[in-house]
Amino acid sequence: MKRLTPYLLILPGGLWLLIFLVLPMVFMASVSTQEGDILNGFVQTFDFSVYGDALTRYQTQFLRSVGYGLVGTAVSIAMAYPVAYWIAFRGGSRKSTYLLLVLLPFFVSFVLRTVSWKFLLADDGLLLSPLKAMGLVAQDFHVLQTTVAVIGGLVYNYLPFMILPIYVALERIDPRVVEAAQDLYAARSQAFTKVVLPLSLPGVFAGVLMTFVPMTADYVNAGILGGPANTMIGNIIQTEYLVNADYPTAAALSFTLMAVMLVGIFAYARALGTENVLEAAAR
Repeated sequence: MKRLTPYLLILPGGLWLLIFLVLPMVFMASVSTQEGDILNGFVQTFDFSVYGDALTRYQTQFLRSVGYGLVGTAVSIAMAYPVAYWIAFRGGSRKSTYLLLVLLPFFVSFVLRTVSWKFLLADDGLLLSPLKAMGLVAQDFHVLQTTVAVIGGLVYNYLPFMILPIYVALERIDPRVVEAAQDLYAARSQAFTKVVLPLSLPGVFAGVLMTFVPMTADYVNAGILGGPANTMIGNIIQTEYLVNADYPTAAALSFTLMAVMLVGIFAYARALGTENVLEAAAR
């Protein structure tokens, strides 16, 4: 029985992944190689040319989505790390309160939060209208339907996913380790780069995974805050599925997007050095 205990413990999670991840992926891969239409039905023909056609037609949207994901993730790290650092080392007895404030936006629907930014950033909205009336910005100045608006929406919606894992990693660092570095005549900057930053890498690694993947696949922010020039691959997949009913193309795009993100994640892990991350996490 003891030998079976580890397998029994991972059985619920394994079944969950099998039912809601592996099987849908297999079904999606099968749909991507079918031919037909919604009226006459789809037939399995194992036609892989749909992948090449989809990539050729929507290469721009693919590259734009990856670019938005990379920029949004980088901005999230730059904004999240100082916040997480301050809460972990300066929050004191109010750490729980500050973490609640970080999570507070999640009490509102994802779509409603994004739509609220559309009203705020509109040309006659609460932010730009007074600035234009005072002559501080040009009358034709606008924020919506721009790259800045889309990336800003992505960062706003996914920033807590970057703050929390970094905070957890920083919280685990023993302050005495930092004090020991300073006792050994290390400057504050050296103590940070040589001690704090390496020990917080597991949190950064987890934060990147939790933000880059949903940012790249997101379609809500581009649909609400962006315009035709900001269309992401998620918007294309949504249109192919729900509007055009071109399920093979939509499935091929979804499968390709997932493959691209997996390759990017593995490359990121290799570049960062998973051994170093695991070693730091084990300390």
